[in-house]
Amino acid sequence: MSSLMPGLHRYRIANMDCASEESEIRHALEPIAGIRQLRFDLGQRTVSLEAEPAVLAAALAAIERIGYKPQPLNIAAAATQPGAQDEPDLPQVASGLPRLIAALAFAVAAEAVAFFAPDTVLLKGVQMLLALLAIFLAGFGTYQKGLHALKAGRLNINALMTVAVTGAFVIGQWPEAAMVMALYAIAELIEARAVDRARNAIKSLLDLTPQDAEVQQAKGQWQRMLTTAVAVGAIVRLRPGERVPLDGVVTAGASAIDQAPVTGESVPVDKSVGDEVFAGTINQNAALEFRVTALSADSTLARIIHAVEEAQATRAPTQRFVDRFAAIYTPGVFVLALAVAVLTPWLMDWTWMQAIYKALVLLVIACPCALVISTPVTVVSGLAAAARRGILIKGGVYLEEARALKAVALDKTGTITEGKPRLVAQELVRSGVDPALVAQVALSISARSDHPVSKAIATGLAQQSEAVEVAEFTAVVGRGVQARLGAQAYVLGNHRWIEERGQCSAAIEAMLRQHEQAGRTVTLLADEQGVLMLFAVADTIKPSSRKAVLELLALGVTPVMLTGDNQATAQAIAHEAGVAQVRGNLLPQDKLDAIVELQSRYGPTAMTGDGINDAPALAKADIGFAMGGAGTHTAMEAADVVVMNDDLQRLPETIRLSRRTHAVLWQNISLALGIKAVFLVAAVFGNASMWMAVFADMGASLLVVFNGLRLLRHKASS
Repeated sequence: MSSLMPGLHRYRIANMDCASEESEIRHALEPIAGIRQLRFDLGQRTVSLEAEPAVLAAALAAIERIGYKPQPLNIAAAATQPGAQDEPDLPQVASGLPRLIAALAFAVAAEAVAFFAPDTVLLKGVQMLLALLAIFLAGFGTYQKGLHALKAGRLNINALMTVAVTGAFVIGQWPEAAMVMALYAIAELIEARAVDRARNAIKSLLDLTPQDAEVQQAKGQWQRMLTTAVAVGAIVRLRPGERVPLDGVVTAGASAIDQAPVTGESVPVDKSVGDEVFAGTINQNAALEFRVTALSADSTLARIIHAVEEAQATRAPTQRFVDRFAAIYTPGVFVLALAVAVLTPWLMDWTWMQAIYKALVLLVIACPCALVISTPVTVVSGLAAAARRGILIKGGVYLEEARALKAVALDKTGTITEGKPRLVAQELVRSGVDPALVAQVALSISARSDHPVSKAIATGLAQQSEAVEVAEFTAVVGRGVQARLGAQAYVLGNHRWIEERGQCSAAIEAMLRQHEQAGRTVTLLADEQGVLMLFAVADTIKPSSRKAVLELLALGVTPVMLTGDNQATAQAIAHEAGVAQVRGNLLPQDKLDAIVELQSRYGPTAMTGDGINDAPALAKADIGFAMGGAGTHTAMEAADVVVMNDDLQRLPETIRLSRRTHAVLWQNISLALGIKAVFLVAAVFGNASMWMAVFADMGASLLVVFNGLRLLRHKASS
C-alpha cells in the first residue's frame, strides 16, 4: 500500500468498468466525511482520492467491503509515463476480444448441437460442456463482480446477469445461457470502447503537443530537447508547419498560427513580437522564436484538459437523478422477477419451468446499464465538444443549466469591446496648416508616452508618417504631455487642459461634444497660438459582438450591459452592439447588486466579464462566463465557463449546446426505459426469449451510447 499521506492518491480498481459500478463506489463513500476530492476515470479503471490519512483509510476499507480491491498507483510515475502502471489483470484479459470470439464460437456450437443433433445423453453432455466453456471464457469478470455484489447484498447489473445465466443453466437451458453470456460480454466490450471514445475525446488533444523543442543554448547554438526539460524563460525556435511545443511570447518573427485546438478559432491568427502562442497550435508560414512562459505540465492546453477531466468527475443533475432512480429500479425488477417465478404458476397456470424461465428473461431485459450509462456519456461528449470549440465548461451542472438562462449581463471592456483603445478619428481644427506635418508632430510626442490613449494615437498615426525626435518631453498628470519640436512648444492634452490654457472655442466645444456623445475620448494637439488637430480614441466593439447579441435575443435571452465606464460611453457602445439595457458608472458591488436584481426579475442569469472587478458578479451569477484570452486569473477562477478566444458568440453557442445536450439526455432516458418496457411486457405475456432479452438490454445500451456520442460532432450553428 502507498503511504497514507495528505494529498491526492490514485488507485486502480481492476473490476470497475461500468458507470453503475462507479455509482456503487460513490454511494459507499458518501457517508465518509472529509474526502476533499473524488475523481473517477473509467477508461483507466482508476479512482483518485484526496483526504487525510484516517479518512483515506476509511474510504479504502469502504471500497473493499463492497467487493472491489483498490491497488495504489504512483501519481508521479503516472504523470510522466501514462499507462506505464496499467498492468493487465485477469478480468481484463478474460474480456479481451479473442476470448470473446472463442466464447461466441462455443455458444454457437452448443446451439447447433441442441438444434440439429439427436436428443441423447452424450450429446446433452456435449451441449453442457460447450456451454460451460463459453460461460467461463466470456463470464469470468461478470461472475466475479456479480458474486461480490450478491455477497454484499447489492443488486447491480452483474448480480442480475449472474443470477439469470446461472438460473438458465440450472433449468437446462445450457446453449441459451452460454449465448446470453457471450453476447452480453461482447456488447459490454463494444460499449466500454464507445464510452472511452467520449471520455478520451479531449485527452486526444495532448497528442497534438510535440514531445521535443528546438531550444537556444547558453552559447547561442540550438539543440533539440524534451519539452519536459525546457525551463521557463528559454528561447524556442519554431519552423513553418511545426506545432508549438510550449506556451510562450513571440520574441522574433511574424507568422499565422492555427489556434483551433485551444481556442476553437477556424481562421489562423497573425502573430508577431509580443503576442502569445499556445502549445498544440500550428505555425503556418514563417519561422518564429518565442520565450517560454509556462512549463509543459502548466500549458494552457494541459490546463484545459485538466479542467475538463475535473468537470467529467462531477455529476450533472440528470445523472444524479438517474443514479437515484436506478437504485430503486434494480431491486424493484428483482422483486418483480421473483414474483413472476413464484406466483404465475398459481395465477396463470404456467409450469414452474416456464415461470422460472420468464423470470430469468425479465432479469436480463431489466438490467439498468443502458439507463445508468446514458447520462455520463452524453455529458462527457458535450463537455468535450465545447472544449474543442474553445469553451471550457467546469462541470456537467453548468452544461445542463445553461439552457435555462433568461438574462446575460455583459461587461463592456474586453467583453463586448476589444479592450484596447484605437484611434478612430482625427480632425484638423486650424486651417492653413499642413495636416501631414501636424500628424507627424502628434505622432512624435505621443510615441514618447506610456499612457493608453497616447499609445493608441501613436499606433494609429504610425501608418501615416514617421516619428522624429522631440525635446523637453514632460507628462502632466491628469492633463496630457508636452514637448518641444524645433523652436515650437506643443501640448497633447485633454479638454480640461485646453480650457485652462484659454484655447477652447465654441466650434471646438461642438466638435468635442459630438465625439464624446459617441463614447470617444478626445485629445487635442495645440501650440502656443491655439489648437491644431483633434484626435478621437475609442474602445471599439469586437466584430462578433453584435451578432452574438442578436443570437442571444433569438434564443429568448435578454442581454444587459454592466460597466464601470460613464453612461454616455456605455450607451454609445451598447447602441452599436444592439444591447437595449445599459447600466454605467458601476463599482464591483454595484455589478453584484445588479446581478441579484436581474435574477429576481428574469430568473437564471449569467455574467460575462474579464476583470478583477467582475469576479464578485461572476461568482454570484447562476453561471459565470470569463473571457479567457484577455481575462484575469481571478475572473477565470471565479467563472464556471471560460471562453478561450474572447468571442462573445461562444455564449449563445454554449446555450444551444446545453439545450441539445438536455434533449439528448432525455432521448436516451426515454429510449432506455421505453425499450425495456416493451420487452418486459413481451416477456411476461408473449414469447420473449433470453436472446431477445440480451438484444433488448445491450441494444438499448449501445443505442444510448452512440446517441450521446453524436454531441462530439456539435457545430457552432447547430
